[in-house]
Amino acid sequence: MTLGALERTLRERPDDLASWLVYGDRLKERGDPRAELIRLADRLARVAPGGGRKAVEREIDALVAEHRESWDAELPEGVSARERRHGFATAIAVEWNDDAPMLIEKALRVAPFATALKIVPPETDPAEFDYWDDDTDEDGEPLPSAEVEAGTLATLDLASFTSVDLSYLRVGALGAKALAVSSYFRSEAAGGQTLAAPAAPGRIGVLDLRYCHVGDSGLAALAANPFFTGVRRLHLQHNALTAKGVRALHAFGDLTELDLRYNEIGEEGAEALLAAPFLGSLTRLLLYAADVGEAGARRLAAAPRLPPVLRSYWRSV
Repeated sequence: MTLGALERTLRERPDDLASWLVYGDRLKERGDPRAELIRLADRLARVAPGGGRKAVEREIDALVAEHRESWDAELPEGVSARERRHGFATAIAVEWNDDAPMLIEKALRVAPFATALKIVPPETDPAEFDYWDDDTDEDGEPLPSAEVEAGTLATLDLASFTSVDLSYLRVGALGAKALAVSSYFRSEAAGGQTLAAPAAPGRIGVLDLRYCHVGDSGLAALAANPFFTGVRRLHLQHNALTAKGVRALHAFGDLTELDLRYNEIGEEGAEALLAAPFLGSLTRLLLYAADVGEAGARRLAAAPRLPPVLRSYWRSV
């Protein structure tokens, strides 16, 4: 198996220790110290509790400490590793600016196992920008911040990631639409389905849009794109959503965790939520009584399709 094929296998099956050992043999031929990390991980997996695990863990920690700086230097300036496996970055972070999409592409060339992306909002003077600000366009949809250009967002390629965190990056409705449209065309260019014949749900399983201000129309655009509809954990805290936005959520059929806090969805939004196809699969629902109103809270408390644990919470509100 070629090195590239091994890397693709390990991206899809990161817990496949046998493939990691084969990959480690290839790394050893190149003198890469991460080969030893893989060997130590295999050794650790075989050691019984209390049977010398601490000694192996110390060896791993010492090797990481010795080489961390050089591994970090492999990433482009402006990109950092948030998590690593066997010394390889699996989660990366980049501060948002016009160069961020290009930096992410460069990072993926040297971080073949990076599947989680965090985009850090640009530093902003709190006196000049308020995440609670509700500036809207003529249609009442949230506006993006001055630091976020929809055209730049449209060049952001998320196809390599299973977890995407844009929290506190105010993309607005326009930015969310740019992300949705650009991913359609990227999928089509890569041999995917056309808009008339949507593809299967995409790879992204975790999508964090807290305080992104996507609005109803921005969420509807994302929900209309199969690239995003495989999401299982969706965070939408403070996104200027109404009942209309909740209805758009019906396209996310695999949701198990949903955060809708600080969105005034009202009783109508509660009704829309109770009609969602994923309702019975939810294990976590983050929502405040003030978001749905007294009547909406009563509807949630009495909903037979809502999992018992979640229903009992609303009975106590």
